[in-house]
Amino acid sequence: MKKPDAAPKGLLIDLDGTLYHGARRIDGADAFIADLRMAELPFRFVTNNSSASPDVVARRLEAMGIAAQARDVCTSAQAAARYIAEERPGARVFVIGEDGLREAAEEADLVLTERDPDYVLQGIDRKLTYDRIAAAVRHILAGARYVLTNPDLLLPSDDGLLPGAGSIGAMLRAASGQEPVLIGKPSAILMDYALRDLGLAAEDAWVIGDNLATDIAAGQAAGCGTVLVLTGLTTADNFEAYAEQAGCRPDAVCGDLHELRSYISAFIRR
Repeated sequence: MKKPDAAPKGLLIDLDGTLYHGARRIDGADAFIADLRMAELPFRFVTNNSSASPDVVARRLEAMGIAAQARDVCTSAQAAARYIAEERPGARVFVIGEDGLREAAEEADLVLTERDPDYVLQGIDRKLTYDRIAAAVRHILAGARYVLTNPDLLLPSDDGLLPGAGSIGAMLRAASGQEPVLIGKPSAILMDYALRDLGLAAEDAWVIGDNLATDIAAGQAAGCGTVLVLTGLTTADNFEAYAEQAGCRPDAVCGDLHELRSYISAFIRR
C-alpha cells in the first residue's frame, strides 16, 4: 500500500477504538496527544457519537488523562446541524436524539419543533418511544428531509453492545421508504466539517482511526491521507478480511499508538 509522501498539516483523529475502549485509555494515547500539542500540529477529535456535546466529550477524555478541550472535538451532531443550517437557515427540525444533538441544532440556529418540520434529524436516542418513531415517519412521508447523524448499528456500553443510531434509522427507512442524508463516517460530510474547522484542505490532513469501513473509508472519501492503527476493531489477524469487506485500504498501518507517534515524528522532522 502507498505511504504518505509529505508531513500532514493536521490530523482528524477517531476516538473509540483509537484513543480509548469504553472508559479505558489505550496505551500511549495521552503521550500521542501531548506530542501533537508540543509539535503544534493541529488536530480534531472526530466522532460519530451524536449524544454528547463537545464539552462532554472533552471532559471524558480529560478524565482518562488525555488532554482535551471542547474546541478540539467535532461530532456528527454538529456536522448534521451545520449541514441543515447551510441548506436551509433557520429550518424547523424534529429531533430524535439526545442532549448533544438538540444542543447542536440550537447552536446552529435551527428551530426545534414537534409539528410540520422541514427536517427530521435523527441520532441515537436511548429513551426513544414508539410514538416518536411514528411521528418521525409521518413527518418524512409528509415531505420532511431525513438527516441521519451516523449509520452505526451498534454502540459499546458498560453492559455490552446496544442498538445505535443506525438501528433506529433502519426502522425509519423501512417505514418511510426514504433514504437519509448520511452525515457521519463513512460519509465525507463529517470529515469536511472537521477540515473546515481546522482550516485545512483535505490533501493536507491525515485521518487516524481503527475502523476501515468508517474511519478509513471516510478519510478516503474526503480526499485525506489515512493511517490505520491496530488498537481497536481492526487487528493484524482480521485486516485482510475487513479490508475486503470495506473495499478500501489505508495509506499506512501502525500496530499501536507508540508506533504511530514515531511514524508522525519522522515526517515532522524531515
